[in-house]
Amino acid sequence: MQQKTYKKAPRLTFIAILAAAISVILVLTITPWNIIPTLVTEDVTVIAVTDYGCVAESVLGRSIVVPDCEADVEDIISATFYVPAMEQNGYYDRIEDKLQTVNP
Repeated sequence: MQQKTYKKAPRLTFIAILAAAISVILVLTITPWNIIPTLVTEDVTVIAVTDYGCVAESVLGRSIVVPDCEADVEDIISATFYVPAMEQNGYYDRIEDKLQTVNP
């Protein structure tokens, strides 16, 4: 009698391809670069003057404290501050649009 031999599928190759596919999917869905803060400089409107500086509101809707500020309320000054990249690049807006399509 002749004995049949079966070839096994290369497990290491399959595992490597699966790991590569999973890592690509995770990078595209989690997107760590959306969490990293970015430095933004913009003109902000002063909404309050306190002992420790001016409190201003940015175009993005964030409150910023500017130390050593000599401005008055409703003056426009330049401020530099950090924001998460997802607020600047519209990531939240895209998620909101996707949620609107899911929820009737």
